[in-house]
Amino acid sequence: MKFTKTHEWVRQDGDVVFVGITDHAQSELSDIVHVELPSVDTPVKAKSAMLTVESVKAASDIYAPLDGVIVEVNKRLESEPELVNSSAESDGWLVKIKPDQISDLQKMLSKESYDELVRSEAS
Repeated sequence: MKFTKTHEWVRQDGDVVFVGITDHAQSELSDIVHVELPSVDTPVKAKSAMLTVESVKAASDIYAPLDGVIVEVNKRLESEPELVNSSAESDGWLVKIKPDQISDLQKMLSKESYDELVRSEAS
């Protein structure tokens, strides 16, 4: 699993990647009440907003971790947005993207680097 500085995680599965928000991000947002999912076949650009997660605290944009096309969205979140809280880094995934360049994953943060980022933001 790889991570972004904007608190998204990315997990490769063949030629597509699952994308979600990190456990740290969901805990900062608090209770998720709605996920505004994009349409399948929507092109996305790295570091551009691709969807919105609404919590009891705020509505937050979630950013595409790489260039590509959305090939699937997690429909369960339409009726169970709380999955993002209870299972942020597995069942609470948001979208699947077919990246333009799968090698872009190598530019993302490792778990150790992400954990260090979170610690530095807390201090």
